[in-house]
Amino acid sequence: MDLKLTGKHALVCGGSEGIGCATALELAQLGADVTLLARREDALRDAVASLPCSGNQHHAYVVADVAQTFELGQSVAALAAERPVHILVNNTGGPPGGAAHVADIAAYLDAFNKHLVANQILLQAVLPGMHGAQWGRIVNVLSTSVYEPIANLGVSNTIRGAVAGWAKTLSKELGGDGITVNNVLPGYTRTQRLEQILADRSAATGKTQDEVATGMLATVPAGRFAQAHEVAGMIAFLCSPAAAYVNGQSIAVDGGRMQSI
Repeated sequence: MDLKLTGKHALVCGGSEGIGCATALELAQLGADVTLLARREDALRDAVASLPCSGNQHHAYVVADVAQTFELGQSVAALAAERPVHILVNNTGGPPGGAAHVADIAAYLDAFNKHLVANQILLQAVLPGMHGAQWGRIVNVLSTSVYEPIANLGVSNTIRGAVAGWAKTLSKELGGDGITVNNVLPGYTRTQRLEQILADRSAATGKTQDEVATGMLATVPAGRFAQAHEVAGMIAFLCSPAAAYVNGQSIAVDGGRMQSI
């Protein structure tokens, strides 16, 4: 199986922690040059320093906020002009919890901007390099809510679905150029996002966070929360040459939690 990414340049968003950082590690182990993008320079510096580096590999970081779309576009366009990007991993923290019908319009607009609009800006910045190489991988880290909406995550359910539709459309438009577009749908994964969900559900129900966690795990056949590296492994596979014929898919990494086939 050809998993080698030597000579490829990957841009991993949200790369300073959690699934993004774990994905950067996997891609670096496969030989890719990895650039991390996030808001906190200190965390980015530490994350880059932790990546394996052999031969001619070169790792770097870009300090940027996906909420600041103009500046985001400028920063990534400059990066891509210096070194073409062949792999784009779109990974951004999810919106706060709450029911859809009571969410402020501002919450929907903010999430749309940070996810779909930012993704489009990143795509347009890196696409010339992918077209030039006639090879590219775009992987969006979404949620199982793409298939089954999750209670008390109204804004997230809505925006994740929009990004999934965008990705499916791109997969049809770009597939003939050797560029694949796929989504990875993490289940309950031990990240800061999970801590946020536990806190939100605890506040909404009056249960302790341990009680909430026990209830969540009762729905997972694997009986445990995922580790970030387990999700990252799927992302890295989709970025590899071996996955060249996997395109337009939304793949759950959820321990079997989803009810749908």
